[in-house]
Amino acid sequence: SRRAVARLLSLGESTVIRWTQRQVTTGSCAAKPRGGARRVALLHERDWILARMAAAPDLTVRALRAELAARGTVVCVDAVWRFLSREHLTFKKNTARHRAAPR
Repeated sequence: SRRAVARLLSLGESTVIRWTQRQVTTGSCAAKPRGGARRVALLHERDWILARMAAAPDLTVRALRAELAARGTVVCVDAVWRFLSREHLTFKKNTARHRAAPR
């Protein structure tokens, strides 16, 4: 029985039952594919973002996200960060931001 197989393999009964059901419906008990490449959510805004970053290179990720939202593209901060990373655009600190640093 499925429960005996679960005990024999030290697995949960529901796991063996799901594997058996998958074997019956699909012909294979192999796991479904996981992961994969993420879709680039900002690809359609690429030209605008690159032009905006060229005009204001010290623009923060949150500010860029707010401007994108004003344009109608609502994304999370992480999506903007990943897009900028793929485009090899990084936020570098300049001397004006070092004012609070110890001497």
